[in-house]
Formats: sequence, C-alpha cells, structure tokens
Amino acid sequence: QVQLVESGGGLVQPGGSLRLSCAASGSIFSLHLMGWYRQAPGKQRELVAFIGRDGSTNYADSVKGRFTISRDNAKNTVYLQMNSLKPEDTAVYYCNGRVLGLGVNDYWGQGTQVTVSS
Repeated sequence: QVQLVESGGGLVQPGGSLRLSCAASGSIFSLHLMGWYRQAPGKQRELVAFIGRDGSTNYADSVKGRFTISRDNAKNTVYLQMNSLKPEDTAVYYCNGRVLGLGVNDYWGQGTQVTVSS
C-alpha cells in the first residue's frame, strides 16, 4: 500500500507563487507516473501535470509555462512549483501515483487547498 500526503497549499495573491509537495510512504521509483490533479467547486477533476520515471513531463495547456513538476527519488517526493498564479487556479490539488503493469493501479493523496485571491 502506497500512501501519498500533499502539503504546501494556502492563500496567495494573483501573480504569486506556491510550491506543493507530495511525500510517498515508499520509494516513488516504483511509481511509473506521478501527477497533480485539481478540482474546483462545481467542476470536474482535471489533470494539471505528470512526470515519468525517466523525468519526462507533460502539462495542461492552462498551466504550461507557469507550473513545473519535478521528482526527487531520494526524498520520495514530487513537487509542483506554481508561478504567476491566477484566480482560476483556485482548487483542491491532489497528488497521484500510477503503476503500469497488468492493468493500471492509481494511488491518491487527500488533497491540499490552493486559493488565489486578492
């Protein structure tokens, strides 16, 4: 059983920055993909960014150029650096870990609130 715990959320002004962290109970090298999702009130959960074991990354168009996902295998932690934040970035952010094998196995954190407001 893999456990993921998010931290780093909070209140920030438009144009500001936050760094989210997701700490895993075990080695994240066993997780083929790790990503960040977000869900705003009344909206569907959407993929923000993901990173592969080889360091390859991908981003939603809405955050491209502003957010950066990274992985630290030694610390078993994945990060999401969020810059130039906008009010529409306000959401609960969830960490996700995915194992690819005979089928797909997903692990989820409990979420951390990010609020962008003046």
